[in-house]
Amino acid sequence: MAELIRLVFNEIEKMVRKRRILVIFFILAVLIPIFVYAQLQQTEETIKRLGTDNWKVALQQKIVDQQNRLNSSGIPEEWKSWLKVQIDQEQYYLDNDINPTTPGAPTFIRKLIEQSIGWLLLPLLVMVITIDIISGERSDGTIKILLTRPIKRWKVLLSKYISICLLISFLLVLYGVLAYVVSGFVFSFKGWTVPVLTGFVIKNNQLLTDSVQLIPQWQYIIMAFGLAWFVCIIIGTLSFMVSVLVRTTPAAMGIMLAALITGSVLSGLATSWSGAKYFFSVNLGLTDYLAGQLPSIEGLNMHFSLMNLSIWGISALLISFIVFIKQDMN
Repeated sequence: MAELIRLVFNEIEKMVRKRRILVIFFILAVLIPIFVYAQLQQTEETIKRLGTDNWKVALQQKIVDQQNRLNSSGIPEEWKSWLKVQIDQEQYYLDNDINPTTPGAPTFIRKLIEQSIGWLLLPLLVMVITIDIISGERSDGTIKILLTRPIKRWKVLLSKYISICLLISFLLVLYGVLAYVVSGFVFSFKGWTVPVLTGFVIKNNQLLTDSVQLIPQWQYIIMAFGLAWFVCIIIGTLSFMVSVLVRTTPAAMGIMLAALITGSVLSGLATSWSGAKYFFSVNLGLTDYLAGQLPSIEGLNMHFSLMNLSIWGISALLISFIVFIKQDMN
């Protein structure tokens, strides 16, 4: 056990020496203020257009705008279904006198984490952390030196996997803290206890509210970050497998990037192909289920996506260990 812990610390130290964590920090330090500024501009534009900061008036106008879009010609059926669900959900918030966009840093964090997987921001950052953990050392020859030591191969690989899991966890914490601090100075730091609705169920493109629950926003944020963490761990595991299988980092990065983009393309263009739901990258939007969003492909739900990602992750981990233990690492 002590040997494994020492190996994990060595792996983390190597990643820190590569300044990868510093690069991630600077990326987030640039992007998060941009997101905050964009949100502020959108809020000010809405107030200017409506002439009031009353959230009910803003939500009513949003519903009217969406209904006009729904009634216009040329809208694909998939978009109509999505708009209907959005309108029903927003009307439910309005009828129950609950503001879905209460100003404050917690609300910004909630919206940000809900979108970060779909934007591929977090998946790409995870890929940057993990993609060359084996292929990079194979390219520069350090993996052969490491394997000449009297340490079992599975233990070497396990230490690398534990280290990327720890760094992914640190990435999520850093993401949340930076978002809270930056947005807090703009929108205020209050809003942790405001009510948020969850438990919306979509069946046959209809919004069902029988199981809707009212929870404090801090609890919703913890649930959303938990789902995002699970998605990031799965992406990290798949990147880990690709790094074991592919000898060069650029090739490994290209494979993972193509796999992630494929999910976005299938979600937008292959909505009628039920077989697309078995691709891991189509199932990454777990926070969408929490928010009650309409799935991009029929048959997707929280249970299916969790099972799908778990199977992909476990399979990738098994393949990684089998190949690493038996393969010549030249």
